[in-house]
Amino acid sequence: MTIQVGETIPSAKLMTMTADGPGPVDTDGYFKGRKVAVFSVPGAFTPTCSAKHLPGFVDQADALKAKGVDEIACFSVNDVFVMDAWGKGSSADGKVTMLADGNGDFAKALGLEMDASGFGMGTRSQRFSMLVDDGKVTALYIEEPGAFQVSSAEHMLAHL
Repeated sequence: MTIQVGETIPSAKLMTMTADGPGPVDTDGYFKGRKVAVFSVPGAFTPTCSAKHLPGFVDQADALKAKGVDEIACFSVNDVFVMDAWGKGSSADGKVTMLADGNGDFAKALGLEMDASGFGMGTRSQRFSMLVDDGKVTALYIEEPGAFQVSSAEHMLAHL
């Protein structure tokens, strides 16, 4: 079942690149006590994700933070090395935290996984964004397949 507004983010382990290499991120601690704008993409380096989705959040990072967002996080069903390289190549450092959901466990726990095996990509995350305040989902914007509108940084910013 898909997570709903008002529900608590499920416990999961993600990965991020640290100065010492890959490091775990526990969702329980990550979302506790702060407001996080989260967006998910079907795949790093894919066309819409690289041309619009991540760049939008990089470009709007200051505006989102001015509206009370403490952190912006991008996650995808990719490994931590790919997410790190994509973030660096997209000038996300210091603006968007890149989180790897390598096995898709977080996407599944949210009920927002999708079957992209027809494109040779296996199970991935749907394209969406959400606002999480102290571990609770306060806004959720799920895209229709193939669309890119409601999960954008601009859409989130307009609804803060």
